[in-house]
Amino acid sequence: MSDKKRIEELREQIRKHNHLYYQKAEPEISDQEYDQLFKELEALEDKHPDWVTPDSPTQRVGGEPLEGFETVRHEVPMLSISNTYSKEELEDFETRLGRALDSEGPFEYVVEPKIDGVAVTAVYEDGYFTLGATRGNGVEGDNITANMKTIRNLPLSLPLKDLGLKKLEVRGEVYMTTEDFTQLNKKREEAGEEVYANPRNTTAGSLKLLDPKQVGERPLRLAIHSFGSMTLAEGVDRRPWSKHSELYEKMSDLKMPIVPEWTIKTGVDQILPLIDEWAEKRFDLPFETDGLVVKLNDFRLRENAGTTSRSPRWVIAYKFPAEQAETTLEKIEIQVGRTGAMTPRA
Repeated sequence: MSDKKRIEELREQIRKHNHLYYQKAEPEISDQEYDQLFKELEALEDKHPDWVTPDSPTQRVGGEPLEGFETVRHEVPMLSISNTYSKEELEDFETRLGRALDSEGPFEYVVEPKIDGVAVTAVYEDGYFTLGATRGNGVEGDNITANMKTIRNLPLSLPLKDLGLKKLEVRGEVYMTTEDFTQLNKKREEAGEEVYANPRNTTAGSLKLLDPKQVGERPLRLAIHSFGSMTLAEGVDRRPWSKHSELYEKMSDLKMPIVPEWTIKTGVDQILPLIDEWAEKRFDLPFETDGLVVKLNDFRLRENAGTTSRSPRWVIAYKFPAEQAETTLEKIEIQVGRTGAMTPRA
């Protein structure tokens, strides 16, 4: 087999195993076998540097540490989502939506778990991942492209031509599974290092690291939940999807990681029974979630509903009550700093 053919074969194998491990949770090979494939690909690409492509698995981590993050402006603002802890307010949401659309409904919604992660955007141009950014203030965010490239379940390329697109911006949450977070802390404890507080804060801190190689050592994952902007390919006059459910189906076909366990419900009356079910079910999920996101499925209706200055009118998050537990304070230690400042520590 020629080196060029072997390189293509290795890339496809590694992409396949990344998909099986990070999205399906059904690994077919051991970590050692995966590392052997990766090292073989690295060696062949070192031998033939002209054959390295932007979407090669070896391009996820590389380069020198950054001096800082550049600020980028979002083409479409990343607005916040209004939220509620009340079932009655969820019903009021549908009533307000009906007034905005001049319709009594009921409306079709996509309902999905609200992953407790860090909001990001990913831009693909001419088939390749070209920009990753944080939400920031909603208008501008940090350019974290190099760091996002290290996220193993983020495709570095998408066949946009198959969708009739030249450019696509998708949005989602970067997070850690509870199992990955536990294993990360276990390794730190064994190394005598301080353990991290929780998956969400650890994820946020990881994305702010200036060295992509360090970020690559963190078990980060991405779940896509929406799109921001798109540019149609020349000669194409319609979007590739008219409903959010169609977006998810097409993204899933392209092996893009989407929010898991989403469902379609008609009317808030069908959503209310889900709330109590998910309030218990959330503790069995492989990631932390603090609520459910309810959003209109039809994009045309979304455009008609519009937005306020802060949030879209067509989406709301139902937040679960905070988990409560009793603890016993057994001991307080006083740490004295170099300046003499005293800090209590439980």
